Amino acid sequence: MAQEYQIKGLSKLDLKSGEKREVEVEGIENGKVLLANLNGKTHAMSAKCTHYGAPLKLGVLSPDGRLTCAWHGACFNVSSGDVEDAPALDPLAKFEIVEKDGGVYIKGEESTIKANRRAVNTKCKAQGQEKVVVVGGGSGAMGAVQALREQEFKGAITMISIEPSPPIDRTKLSKALMTDKSKLELRPQEWFEESSIETVSDEVTSVDFDKKSVSTKSGSSYPYTKLILATGGVPKLLPLPGFKELSNVFLLRSLSSAQAIVSAVGEKKGKKVVIVGSSFIGMEVGNCLASGNDVTIVGMESRPLERIMGAEAGEIFQNLVSKNGVKFHMNAGVEAAGPSKEDSKKVGSVTLKDGTILPADLVILGTGVSPATGFLQDNKAVSLEKDGSLQVDEGFLVKGLKDVYAIGDIATFPYHGPGSNGSLTRIEHWNVAQNAGRAAAKSIVSPSSKPKVFIPVFWSALGSQLRYCGNTPNGWDELVMQGEPKEGKFAAFYGKGDTVVAVASMMMDPIMSQSAELMKQGKMPGLAELRKGVDVRDIKLPGEIKM
Repeated sequence: MAQEYQIKGLSKLDLKSGEKREVEVEGIENGKVLLANLNGKTHAMSAKCTHYGAPLKLGVLSPDGRLTCAWHGACFNVSSGDVEDAPALDPLAKFEIVEKDGGVYIKGEESTIKANRRAVNTKCKAQGQEKVVVVGGGSGAMGAVQALREQEFKGAITMISIEPSPPIDRTKLSKALMTDKSKLELRPQEWFEESSIETVSDEVTSVDFDKKSVSTKSGSSYPYTKLILATGGVPKLLPLPGFKELSNVFLLRSLSSAQAIVSAVGEKKGKKVVIVGSSFIGMEVGNCLASGNDVTIVGMESRPLERIMGAEAGEIFQNLVSKNGVKFHMNAGVEAAGPSKEDSKKVGSVTLKDGTILPADLVILGTGVSPATGFLQDNKAVSLEKDGSLQVDEGFLVKGLKDVYAIGDIATFPYHGPGSNGSLTRIEHWNVAQNAGRAAAKSIVSPSSKPKVFIPVFWSALGSQLRYCGNTPNGWDELVMQGEPKEGKFAAFYGKGDTVVAVASMMMDPIMSQSAELMKQGKMPGLAELRKGVDVRDIKLPGEIKM
């Protein structure tokens, strides 16, 4: 039952417009709320982001009423507490504020204050003729099914995934090699049941777009009125001798693959681990396994992540991960995987093109992913892009098909971020997939609605936390660095001409979130200003989105 709680040390509401302040709640151990003044009115809400618990006092408050987390870009509506952008699933709790007797009070329940969130009300009993089938069980699928119920879609929802369990936080697989399913599940199975969302563990083998039906490997068939394709990516194998034939060669995409890697490493550790690929998956897993193991990363570039982030930033990442004990072989090509002397069926080494032989108790491939659209390859009703993806519009409706949406890694969509002007691009980010799922749900529930603008965000664990926003569909040709790069504290601004198209930062929050907001509102400073030392954190945000 709701009751009044006094705010410690606050005699009156004295926040200025645009100010936010974390305050303690009397009588509740570790009880805190966030006060935020929006255009002269002070709001009280949960103090922590519902994603990973980041303190929202460090976030970015925009004049049009959105609060963006500094860590991973989750965005909330200040007036309602509702989620505006991924990766948060739960909204913030809101509390009524009362000034009386020389003090400030909030009205709420102790459990809600402690929980730092408001429960999502998605409970319903499916009814009517509408049937949405979602193919996939990742971030995009989760975003879609939850948004459908949040927006009061009452029809049947079926989610078909090759995974044996409900959607998990896949980002924790590579960043932490977490294998406890209960700690990875985005929602427990009970939530899906209460929300009348049928979950099916099966593999979709074909789609009849004329008859509006999905067929699976088990021989089942699922009719639909609306179809959302969210199958994600398929890790790329190395078509080289030994990598397919030998055991203890791993790809990392699912919970079972993470469990297999952890099992191969064992509790005693001390294993020789070779990771092929120096992009995000390879770097994250290498950093994660470095403690107690002999880890070597093999990369084709001169520096890790050079193609995406540039050599200067790549050197920072390499130095950070090297400090944790990871060794590197860069500018290197792989020739083959060889068998172990003790067991000819297991991998024992990796041979590089220059003749170097790297001993290996296990090998992990971080060589990228391809759109998981193999089940559509021979379907004459659909036209795949050269990379195997599906072209969609701003609402993620597939080109040339009716009532079919594609989201996440398999979608090539018009990107309207800075320097793009609607260029068709495919973005393999967790946040993008979830936001796309929410957008597809909105298109289904409200077909005439205008798609919501979002700036792509991702993060990575590379010895320190990397934050990144924006995208470079047309490339970038200049980089401006601020901060102390040699100390791993920096902000990197990637420009196409003078236009900043992407921003990466470490240990300089909330530069990423502030930049994403400025990009969204068309107010991001150019490279010329940034070279002069302009700090984006000092720029006052305009009151409305211009994109």
